[in-house]
Amino acid sequence: MEVNIIGAGLAGCELAFQLAKHNIKVNLYEKKKINKNEIQKLETFAELVCSNTFRSKSIQNAVGILKKELELLDSFILKCAYETAIPSDDALAVDRKEFSNLVEKLIREQKNITVFEEELVKIDNTKINIICSGPLISDEFRAEINTLVGKQKLFYLDASAPIIKKDSIDFNIAYFNSRHSNDNSYICLPLNEKEFDKFYCNLIEAKKVTLKDFETEIFFQGCQPIEQIAISSKKNLLKGPLSPNHLEKNDIKPYAVIQLRKDDAIDTLYNMVGFQTNLTWSEQKRVFQTIPGLKNAEFVRYGVMHKNFYLNSPKILNKKLQVMRNKNIYFAGQITGVEGYIESFASAFIVFFALYCHNKGKKFIAFPKETILGSLIEYITNPKIKKLKPMKANLGIINIDKQFSTKEEKNEFIYKNSIKNLEEYLKKIF
Repeated sequence: MEVNIIGAGLAGCELAFQLAKHNIKVNLYEKKKINKNEIQKLETFAELVCSNTFRSKSIQNAVGILKKELELLDSFILKCAYETAIPSDDALAVDRKEFSNLVEKLIREQKNITVFEEELVKIDNTKINIICSGPLISDEFRAEINTLVGKQKLFYLDASAPIIKKDSIDFNIAYFNSRHSNDNSYICLPLNEKEFDKFYCNLIEAKKVTLKDFETEIFFQGCQPIEQIAISSKKNLLKGPLSPNHLEKNDIKPYAVIQLRKDDAIDTLYNMVGFQTNLTWSEQKRVFQTIPGLKNAEFVRYGVMHKNFYLNSPKILNKKLQVMRNKNIYFAGQITGVEGYIESFASAFIVFFALYCHNKGKKFIAFPKETILGSLIEYITNPKIKKLKPMKANLGIINIDKQFSTKEEKNEFIYKNSIKNLEEYLKKIF
């Protein structure tokens, strides 16, 4: 068996590695070395273009449970993340360059993977193709997808946060702390009420980049620009990215706190947590330098906004993430409507199991809905949904007919039930 994978991002690399490990030949197509999209900076595979974190490791939330599922699935990408991890409270954050370098190195060492440094614009329907190109696709490839699946796509806006040099931060004001553990891995910038109000006014009045070719502004909740949150209300800022909870300095709780998270292993760069933005670069510099501790901040990257395409998957894909009208075409990753790094490469396992079963002459078994991954796939392929909105892993889409005394007890049950069902599933597959 031989397959084509288009895109060497998180999902494409995870899928390529899993298939190659089971002696399925993979042709992996990646165009970034000859033609990057507007937000790619690195030459290497699996680039993390927004945040450098895979979010929480706690089994008290959905993404933490999803990590445990991926550990059981022997995820290649997750192993690379742990190997290049840097301190980040209860989150799994990585040095993005080391992570990307490691992923590419191991992919290129796999004997069953052949890498093609080119854009595969025309798809041969007689061969098995898995499109893992991510949501930032070229106009030419978007037209090709239209011919494959029909014009059912939607779009939303996505944004990334600025990155600052550590040695330009004023540590007479800034201090280290962590919201969930004692590793003190975040830089905290405290604001009193007067400072917060000044920052708020500057933020909502700042100039934004004109969105030339966007029909409408549709913001996905998980990546809303900081200025959009501010416009909605001050309270949303204080409950969200500027929450001071558990970030005291000398046992004194500030009115608001801005967190900076380490972005590289050598501890020189920090990104502004929750500060995805569409402000102009000059306005970012002006507004963010009014924050106490950032008066002389040096920005190595400003925040940017970009257009993300995704499929209306309930109308296009079945439970294998296979195109219903074209059985040789599969999709995986963020383009399917899953949102987030870990959700993107987790979705690759659905296609892996579908192709593994096909190669072995076995009947495909749908991924268990009791798992986080299974519930996510069930959601994005649910035919009752008329217009899909991107979805992160969350506990709200798992149906449980059982009462619990506490939230912690419920989450513990979901975790144990997930692992139990996944173990049973793997016995049936392998």
